[in-house]
Amino acid sequence: MGLLELFILAVGLSMDAFAVSVCKGLAMPKISLKKAGIVGLWFGGFQALMPAIGYLLGYQFRDKITAIDHWIAFILLGIIGANMIKEACSKDCEKEDDSLDIKTMFLLAVATSIDALAVGITFAFLDVHLFAAVSFIGVTTFIISAIGVKIGNVFGTKYKSRAEFAGGVILIILGVKILVEHLGIL
Repeated sequence: MGLLELFILAVGLSMDAFAVSVCKGLAMPKISLKKAGIVGLWFGGFQALMPAIGYLLGYQFRDKITAIDHWIAFILLGIIGANMIKEACSKDCEKEDDSLDIKTMFLLAVATSIDALAVGITFAFLDVHLFAAVSFIGVTTFIISAIGVKIGNVFGTKYKSRAEFAGGVILIILGVKILVEHLGIL
């Protein structure tokens, strides 16, 4: 997996965190660099941790399923992407508050990084330098989440669903790319 692909993947994975960050920013009467940094650290940290855990889980089964690994990556990324698109198209408006307490942020960080766990499983079947990949994903998510807090505070939820939709499309495209490359279609 090249640097450009990794960047696209990191941006796609960070869209859930971005959407929640926008909501956090919307709920904050006044934001600060510290608040944006706290949100970024929670989301970036978990977006880095979860693929590492997924990789460790997937690596245990790597030898047993290498013949179908590209299908697994395609299906997992497709499901995650489709779910993100579905959430972006739903009319449900999640109520967010400006609380940055440990319990709230832990639950939000886990919820927004479950897809990263599944992506980590696919890393076990691909040629990926794990430390570089999870670091890159974590830093990218940190930056995007911190920016999301500011955008939410300034613009509101106008871009929330668009970000989730774009993230879903990106993950589906990456899944198709992995499948096409392994099948030798292009």
